[in-house]
Amino acid sequence: MHVPDGFIDAPVSAVTGVVAAGAVAVSLRGARRELDERTAPLAGLVAAFIFAVQMLNFPVAAGTSGHLLGGALAAILVGPYTGVLCVSVVLLMQGVLFADGGLTALGVNITDMALVTTVVAYAIFRTIVKLAPHRRRTVTVASFVAALVSVPAAAVAFTAIYALGGTADVAIGKVFAAMVGVHVLIGIGEAAITALTVGAVVAVRPDLVYGARGVTARPLEIRDSPLAPAAPGAVARAGVPAEPATAASETPASEPHKTPETSATREPAALPQRSTRRVWLAGLAAALLCAGVVSFYASASPDGLEKVAHDKGIDAKEEDHAAKDSPLADYGVKDISDARLSGGLAGVIGVGATLAVGSGVFIVVRRRRATAESERG
Repeated sequence: MHVPDGFIDAPVSAVTGVVAAGAVAVSLRGARRELDERTAPLAGLVAAFIFAVQMLNFPVAAGTSGHLLGGALAAILVGPYTGVLCVSVVLLMQGVLFADGGLTALGVNITDMALVTTVVAYAIFRTIVKLAPHRRRTVTVASFVAALVSVPAAAVAFTAIYALGGTADVAIGKVFAAMVGVHVLIGIGEAAITALTVGAVVAVRPDLVYGARGVTARPLEIRDSPLAPAAPGAVARAGVPAEPATAASETPASEPHKTPETSATREPAALPQRSTRRVWLAGLAAALLCAGVVSFYASASPDGLEKVAHDKGIDAKEEDHAAKDSPLADYGVKDISDARLSGGLAGVIGVGATLAVGSGVFIVVRRRRATAESERG
């Protein structure tokens, strides 16, 4: 759904650019609350993974393909504010390095593919999680539904933007019907990829999934023991008998009163933080495999927006991309004739560049939070 230059006129492109800049600014502040020393490097990996999976176009109808948008996946894994930044970084790298998505339309693409998908998906996800039982399966199901709805929501948003600033004389009703129709089908693929990815991470490391916080963790339960009546002042944990209160009553009056120490009154030991290295390496390997190898077998059919634009004559207004002479334009390395090698190498370079830029942004955001906390302390 990458909008090229020329589809939207200059005034509306400028307005969406302002909206996108505001969304990024707000997200930079909001991401400070979402990121910590463990999740900041993982957020860069999420951006790189989304870049890689977006190269895997899958067929959805005769002559039409679709690809992951990534807003739902990013929001659930690392948080909605950080999710907006992840997809924005991906769109920036695609536009600058690969001539995918217009540069003058960057504001349109960030507003549509980063902001709308993330906000809609996370709102639906949180609603389902609050209403449904708190189980790991709930997180996966909520991820599926949220991703499924987010894609046609983005199609509706594009139609609204096109109604305001479209450069071709096309009936908006026809654009709406075509865009929503094909993107409902694409949403099914988006939902499957999102649910499988979130489900895999939740199964291994639920503590690293932002949307699973408070859902998969089981809080410490303290209640009266069913095995013995609780003595006055005694406290018991589930399944642990209450200790009698004789220690205090038998203490001589001349000695200071001492409260008996029980397992319930001790401060619980802090759980050691598990390393994220294995998850990070596994995610990077998956991204490199998708971009460097699997992408060669992706569908060559035009994606949903390209198909609709061609069928409705919108693509007649498309302008040349400012980065069309980039050595990585169209996801291939210039002067390498072997298509498999060229595409695979371009994908690997894209993953590396997105990972570097994304990680750099999120580490800086995390450090600014740490600095602000130290100044307050």
